[in-house]
Amino acid sequence: MKSKAVTEKVMQGVFFIAACTSVLAVALICIFLFANGIPAIREIGFVKFITGDIWRPGNKLFGIFPMIIGSIYVTAGAIIFGVPIGILTSVFMAMYCPKKIYKPLKAATELLAGIPSVVYGFFGMCVLVPAVRQMIRDFGKWMKMMGLVEKSGDGKGVLTTSIILGMMILPTIIGTTESAMRAVPEQYYEGALALGATHERSIFTVIIPAAKSGVIAGIVLGIGRAIGETMAVIMIVGNQPRLVSNMLLGMRTLTGNIVIEMGYATGLHREALIATGVVLFVFILIINFSVALLKRRGEHE
Repeated sequence: MKSKAVTEKVMQGVFFIAACTSVLAVALICIFLFANGIPAIREIGFVKFITGDIWRPGNKLFGIFPMIIGSIYVTAGAIIFGVPIGILTSVFMAMYCPKKIYKPLKAATELLAGIPSVVYGFFGMCVLVPAVRQMIRDFGKWMKMMGLVEKSGDGKGVLTTSIILGMMILPTIIGTTESAMRAVPEQYYEGALALGATHERSIFTVIIPAAKSGVIAGIVLGIGRAIGETMAVIMIVGNQPRLVSNMLLGMRTLTGNIVIEMGYATGLHREALIATGVVLFVFILIINFSVALLKRRGEHE
């Protein structure tokens, strides 16, 4: 009995140390970011830093507004492409999929999560960028004549990046949404059928609303994945720190700005890049808090 009690105490101590290590890692990251980023924001000026539209470190101009808009554009595009496909795939896997093809389909969706970001970037460069470039050649003059675009770009831009990010967030949305739908009690579905609803109507008016907290959590986590992605983005987004008038042109994201310039940045330039990381970190915190609130709301419901 004594040896068992000692073992339990030891394991409790091990678990406590592991928990403290995780919390300490987060705390150290926060301290590093804010200790190095806040002074730069104070020196540059918060309003100038956030709303400035010119990024020229050589001229001491550090406006990250184009990068903020770039991150929002590619993330919004990823949501437009990825969320409908992810939710519909989840509905098929949870409610329609035959047992024979469920395992291969599940393995394929999980494999998407294991593909390295650089592979997605290569796929975008070798397949999507040429395809979009050809589309621009075929329809660019017509779009300019119709007044839809002023400039058409070379294939690298927000549209191509949005498609790739939409593919990258699919595993997160599919896995979370499918799990949430399977957690809905079977009686909900049976009750809808007993009241005369069709199979499809039961799914979209009963099952999905009942699983909405899990569905929304999956979407929010997908947004976090999209806004924090770096490697695939910098390979196909164009990386011009500017505001654009359409999705065919290239932009630069917050993560891309840090990766591209951190290798040679010094002084205030380096601190401004760390401050960019602070802004990105705040965005991620807001997303995580949103997930926590959604889960808490779902538990109360």
